Amino acid sequence: MTPTEGAVIGFALLLVLLAGSMPVGFVMASVGWIGFALMVSPAAATRMATSELYATFGDYSLTTIPLFVLMGQVAFHSGISRGLFRAAYHWMGRLPGGLAMATVGASTAFGAICGSGPATSATIASVAVPEMRRYRYNLSLATGCVAASGGLGMLIPPSIVFIVYAILTEMSIGKLFIAGVAPGLMIAGMFCAVIYAQCRRQPAMGPPGPPFPWREKFASLNGIWETLTLFVLVMGGMFRGFFTATEAAAIGAASTLLIALFKGQLTWEKLARCLNETIRTSCMVMTIVAGAIIFGKFLTITQVPSHLATWLSALPLPGWCIIGLILLFYLVGGCFLDALALDILTIPIFYPVILALGYDLIWFGVMIVVVTMMGVITPPVGVCAYVVGGMTRDVPLQQVFRGSLPFLGTLVLAAILLTVFPQIITWLPSLVE
Repeated sequence: MTPTEGAVIGFALLLVLLAGSMPVGFVMASVGWIGFALMVSPAAATRMATSELYATFGDYSLTTIPLFVLMGQVAFHSGISRGLFRAAYHWMGRLPGGLAMATVGASTAFGAICGSGPATSATIASVAVPEMRRYRYNLSLATGCVAASGGLGMLIPPSIVFIVYAILTEMSIGKLFIAGVAPGLMIAGMFCAVIYAQCRRQPAMGPPGPPFPWREKFASLNGIWETLTLFVLVMGGMFRGFFTATEAAAIGAASTLLIALFKGQLTWEKLARCLNETIRTSCMVMTIVAGAIIFGKFLTITQVPSHLATWLSALPLPGWCIIGLILLFYLVGGCFLDALALDILTIPIFYPVILALGYDLIWFGVMIVVVTMMGVITPPVGVCAYVVGGMTRDVPLQQVFRGSLPFLGTLVLAAILLTVFPQIITWLPSLVE
């Protein structure tokens, strides 16, 4: 069996096991070990897997994952999301579709302390959907905007996908975080524009709420000081070079705990729940990372990634066409696989291609997230749509997907703009030494 044949068989086995709903991390680790054992020897595969597992779980940079997850869990259980939504509603609620736009604003702000798309969708859905029901919003718009804006949690730093991408490509976590700010704000603004246009054309979809006096508007800003403080502390510290991404994660988690204690919203029961969820999520992510690294070692000895990079680079096509095909692959793949699992599985394959084509790796990392944001609201496995559907059981899942369609088109337009104007992504990171 040639190395190429071994890689093809390995991929086929991987897809079959994933289709059977096997855990992603264990599937990648098992297929990687078997493939390495067949290509080299079982003893070498065991030594490789042991050393890779030890190196992965002992990697200092990976401590950012549990720390940022803890930060998001404490923020959720201490009620920070409710203050964000209340402030956004006071300022935007009187506009056509104002509650939906407030949902986008709250999702954007909560994404700055969460880092996960599904978690952001679940958190905001619990607050926003009941309010939109009360004001008789169209349920397709209500659930669709929550599912789509939840994906902003993957792009607005801190982002778990960015952390994993940085580890796999040896890029700066801090620069990737900073690179996600401008695209995230741009997409949030585009979502609000789409909602406004829909509700101006069909006012019954999102009736405007009551106007609030300026005194109440400014009073509502008390609900955002926690998020603003955490974002400025974490991102400002990294931007100014005061501390690394790992130190920023520790400072962010500790500051969130202090804020929750100051608010009197953190009981022993809530703290235990936060720690339990943090451990569960962090173990899941790190198991996937370890499995992907073992599978990547198997791919490396087959030399398929380097052969693919050479073949794609030699195609009589301009570089942007090849990049377009890769991004299209991520869009289709995101419809079937979780965004994190898809990125971890494919980055070792496409990383050499991007290097060979000479594209900016920070730009590519952000583009991957933008494109996989489309996958989280696209059937059959749109995870954010499923999360919102699970929390609004009386709304058919098809209605959630239908409500996400205008936002899917917006993400396609955003991806085109970021491809034509990559400076939107690269300008802020270029200011960091």
